[in-house]
Amino acid sequence: MTTLALSPAEKPRSRPPRDAGRTQAAILAAATQEFARHGLGGARVDRIALRAKTNKRMLYYYFGNKETLFLAVLESAYARIRAAEKALSLRDVEPVESVHRLIEFTWNYYLAHPEFLTLLNSENLHRARHLKRSREVRAMNSPLIETLAEILVHGKRRGEFRGGVDALQLYISIAALSYFYLGNNHTLSSVFGRDLASPEARRERLAHMTEVILGYLRPIRGAAVDGGARRRR
Repeated sequence: MTTLALSPAEKPRSRPPRDAGRTQAAILAAATQEFARHGLGGARVDRIALRAKTNKRMLYYYFGNKETLFLAVLESAYARIRAAEKALSLRDVEPVESVHRLIEFTWNYYLAHPEFLTLLNSENLHRARHLKRSREVRAMNSPLIETLAEILVHGKRRGEFRGGVDALQLYISIAALSYFYLGNNHTLSSVFGRDLASPEARRERLAHMTEVILGYLRPIRGAAVDGGARRRR
């Protein structure tokens, strides 16, 4: 019996192995856009699947449901900003430069990633009920605050920073000065009649933020002298 050899075109094609990592990354990227644009309530799983070039079955297989997917998007967003902050190597430069670098980075990151702000806005509407379930986010944030605390101690020893500054409060202030301005840019521009999104306005804002934060950190030169004088009376 003669066996006929099949040509390459006639051979049945084997099914390519599924790339789980690539599929999950595509779903997360698509979900980030969807949640940032529509919020948790308005986001649709079918649109996410379509943008990710997959199907809803695979989305549910990897992430369970829309709520769990939203948490995964939040964790991924925090992981990206924390990784970018780590790349700043804040411990490797002088304290003043470290803080200056962190201020500039935070401002530029928010400008480049407006979806991060809108995701946070959406989660705040839900009273952070998703992030409260996440151990990963808390673990990501702690090293940054610890690094900033070390920088503050170093700066105080060098006589460049005053004492009594809480690292967490300082970081929140840095983030808030950028977050409020950018998150309310349209209304602020309308109310005050100035284009606060223009390149010039943004440069002015960054300079102002830097001066506010570094001015707050500078030692209060007269405090020790005045305090000593009061104690001698």
